[in-house]
Amino acid sequence: MAAASPARCQWPRTVSAPDTQPTPSLQRAVSRWQIVGLSINDVIGSGIYLLPAATVMLLGPFSLWGVLAAGVVVALLVLCYAQAASYFDEPGGSYLYAREAFGRFAGFEIGWMIWLTRISSAAALSNALADAVARFWPLAGSGGGRIAVIVLSLAFLTGVNIIGVRSAARTGVVLVIGKLVPLLLFVAIGAFYIDPQLAFSGQRPDPHDLQRMGEAALLLLYAYAGFENIPAAAGEYRNPRRDIPFALITMIITVTVIYAAVQIVAQGTLPGLAGSATPLADAAAGFGGEALALILTVGATISILGTNSNTMMMGPRFLYALAADGYGPKVLAHVHPRFRTPAAAILCQGIISLLLALSGSFVQLALLSMTTRLFAYIGTAAAVLVLAKRYADRPGALKLPGGPLIPVLALVLCLALFASASWANILAALAAFAVGAVIYLFPRKGG
Repeated sequence: MAAASPARCQWPRTVSAPDTQPTPSLQRAVSRWQIVGLSINDVIGSGIYLLPAATVMLLGPFSLWGVLAAGVVVALLVLCYAQAASYFDEPGGSYLYAREAFGRFAGFEIGWMIWLTRISSAAALSNALADAVARFWPLAGSGGGRIAVIVLSLAFLTGVNIIGVRSAARTGVVLVIGKLVPLLLFVAIGAFYIDPQLAFSGQRPDPHDLQRMGEAALLLLYAYAGFENIPAAAGEYRNPRRDIPFALITMIITVTVIYAAVQIVAQGTLPGLAGSATPLADAAAGFGGEALALILTVGATISILGTNSNTMMMGPRFLYALAADGYGPKVLAHVHPRFRTPAAAILCQGIISLLLALSGSFVQLALLSMTTRLFAYIGTAAAVLVLAKRYADRPGALKLPGGPLIPVLALVLCLALFASASWANILAALAAFAVGAVIYLFPRKGG
C-alpha cells in the first residue's frame, strides 16, 4: 500500500515529573565488540554442523563454491541492513525500516513474519539441542530427559534475557567463543589431512534441475541467516548507528571464511560425506580420533544453545516494537523497572516457544522459517531504496557504492529465492501474512 507519513512509534523513555514515577527506558549497555559477538553467534548455529553433508549431496564437488557464492549473496543483504541501521537509533530492525519507508501496515507485516520465524526457530533449536545432547546422554533422546533439556534450556535463556541485556550480551559472547574453538580446531588439524582429489570429486549436479538448485540455495541461505535480528535491539546498543554496520560487515567476512574452511576440510577428509548425519564429528573422528569427535559434538551443543540465546534475545524485541506501536497487549511494551528489559515480551516468547517445542507443532513453523525470513529481506532491501533518498544527508549515514545497485540486486535475488520455495511453504507463508493483516485491522484502543 502507498505510504503516508507514518506516525512515529513512541518508544518508552524516562519522564521526570514531581508527582509521578519515572517510566523505565531501555538501557544502552551493549558495546561494539559485543554486537560483533552477538551477530556471529546468531549466524553460526546448527547449520554449520549439517551444511557440509547437505551441500555435497545437492552440489557435489561445487559445494565450496556454493558456500562462497552464498556468502557473497548474503553480503548484499548485510550491506542493505548496515545502510538502514545507520539511519536509526530505535529498536525494531526490519520492522522499523519497512514502517518508515512504506507505512505502518508494511512495517507491521514484516515484524509479524519475523516474530513467527523467531518463535519457530527457538522451538526447533531447543529440540535440536536435545538431539545433540543425546549423543553423550542418551536419555535426552526421548521421554522425560528430552523434556528436561527443552524446558531447562528455554527457561535458562528466558531468564538470562529478562535479567538484563548486558548479561544476555555477555552470555552470547561466551557462547560464541565456545562454538568457534571446536570449529577452529577442526580446521587447523584437518587442514593437514585434506585429500584434494577427494575434496573436488564426485557427481556433478545437473544445472537444469532448478528444484535441486533452489533447495541448495535456500539451504545455504539458512546457514547464513540470523544477521537480520541484530538491529532489532538497537535501543540497547551504545552507538547503534555506528556499531551495527561495523558488526554486520565484520560478521559476514568472518562467517564466510569459517564456513568455506570447514567445508573444504570436511569434503577433503570424509569419504561418503553426503551420507553422514553428523559430518563434522565423523570427519574429526577420521583424522583426530574420538576425542576430537567429542569436542565437535560438544561444540555443536554449544553452537545450538548460542544461536537460541540470540533468538531469545532478539525475537522479543520485535514483539516489544509491535506492542509499542499499538498491536497486541500493552503489557508487552512495558520495560521492567529494575532490569530495564522488555520482560513481558521475553516471557511471552519463552512460553510460546516452549509450548511449540513440547507439542511438536513447531515443525510446521520451522519449515516456514526461511520463507518467512525472506519477507524481512525483501522488505529491507526495498526500504533502503526509499530511505537512502530520504536520509541521504543524515550525519553518519552509510553510503553504499553504486547507489541503488546493491539493494536492487539483493531484492531481485530474494524474490528469486522466494519463488524457488515449495508451493506448500509459499502458501503457508501467505496464509500467515493474511493472519497478520487481520490482526492489523484491530489495533489496541488507546495506543
